[in-house]
Amino acid sequence: MVSTRTPGYPRPRGRFTGRGGTPAQTSTTEAPARPRRPQRGLSVRPFPRQRGESTFPPTPARLNTARLAGLASTRTVQLLGCLVAAGWAAAFPLVSDLPNQRQWGLIAAPGYVLAGVLCLTLPRRFAAKAAASVALVGAVLVPLGLLALQGRHQSEVMVVERSAHLLLTTGTAYLPHPAVVTDYNPYLPAMSLFGMPRQLFGDSTAVARVAGDARIWFALTFFACMLAAWRLLRPARPGGGDGRAPLLPLAVLTASPLIALALVVGGVDLPLIGVCCLAMALAERDRTVAAGLVLALACTLKWTAWPALPVAVLLLWRLYGRRPAARTALIGVGVSALVILPSALTQADALREQVVRFPLGMTAIRTPAGSPLPGKVLAGFGPTGHAISLALMTVALVAVAIWLLARPPVSAIAAADLLAAGLAIAFMLAPAGRFGYLALPAVLVIWPRLAARRWSSRRPVPPGRVRGGRPQPALPRG
Repeated sequence: MVSTRTPGYPRPRGRFTGRGGTPAQTSTTEAPARPRRPQRGLSVRPFPRQRGESTFPPTPARLNTARLAGLASTRTVQLLGCLVAAGWAAAFPLVSDLPNQRQWGLIAAPGYVLAGVLCLTLPRRFAAKAAASVALVGAVLVPLGLLALQGRHQSEVMVVERSAHLLLTTGTAYLPHPAVVTDYNPYLPAMSLFGMPRQLFGDSTAVARVAGDARIWFALTFFACMLAAWRLLRPARPGGGDGRAPLLPLAVLTASPLIALALVVGGVDLPLIGVCCLAMALAERDRTVAAGLVLALACTLKWTAWPALPVAVLLLWRLYGRRPAARTALIGVGVSALVILPSALTQADALREQVVRFPLGMTAIRTPAGSPLPGKVLAGFGPTGHAISLALMTVALVAVAIWLLARPPVSAIAAADLLAAGLAIAFMLAPAGRFGYLALPAVLVIWPRLAARRWSSRRPVPPGRVRGGRPQPALPRG
């Protein structure tokens, strides 16, 4: 049979139709698959991926996060936030009996009002940054500078600086026989580190008075931990680089009454907030040694941070297996024991009386923390109400622990949510507490979401990692 194919040309796929010599597909040859159209309403561009993870198309949760971010950037929402902050600050000169808080309110309220005016009048691309800068200066820098130069602060700053002096001179951070409320030191030994600059610089000059102020070092630790957590949790762009700079979100958070008041008048809880956020971010990124050391720092500052250790360990176990989780647990427990045991062995009575019983309102001298939270209200009814508040707090914390074991966290956001829930319940139902304590659970809920740019607490498991001790297959690329 003679071939009709022209030499040098490939054989056509299918048969000739005989019409103009054009090849056509017949029923014996499958037609090529038509490309599928993307679903309407969704972009086909992949969402910026996490480092080490696959690229995924945008999910409804991510789209909702983008909508919330767009809503937060509107002038109306920004003005409303400034007005709420101004009203919050203006209330302190009227209702607070503490001079430092009243002075903060008098300075911060006009700053918030001016920030709101800038949100309305300046061009949109400059308004947010200018308003945040004005609020930061008016609510933090000016009142903090004035109080630091005058040597005025809440009693906890003096307690921390005195504990550092006692640690250097006597080897222990606790007075053996406290007689007044300011003699009690309700913090664990590592908190004395923030009082060391005072022992180094003294207070003979204005510069030394400011440089040695423990509030400055509380704030610096807070900023460093929050920036490090942002860097760990940020979503990376496909071409490299991070999605957003953290300066504006951190400035807004710091200038808010949630952080600004605590930073200016006391600030003792700020390092605890920072190290808890950083510990959850390190655990999600499988930085086991660093996570263990940061958790040890948290557990040796205040005993209220102890729940952070099991939460982070369960997060590591869920994402990366038993061995990384055990490594972090051993480092956290071991370093914490090395720091706390010397005081526990030499001054066990002082440690129990000042660190445990005093914050719970179980000593003869009552703690000054007296915000009208539910636990404080119950404790006001006498020994029976005090016992009921402790019982309710214990039951609630056991319920949170069961929830943690039944549904271990799968991301830093989920871990921070669980820790925030437990701490919020403890602060609300404790026999003594302050509204300021709630800044810790609030920031735990807010900051990881801002850094990760997603609202959902779930995230895909990176390829090649393990979850629950079982290897997970690599996820397909979108």
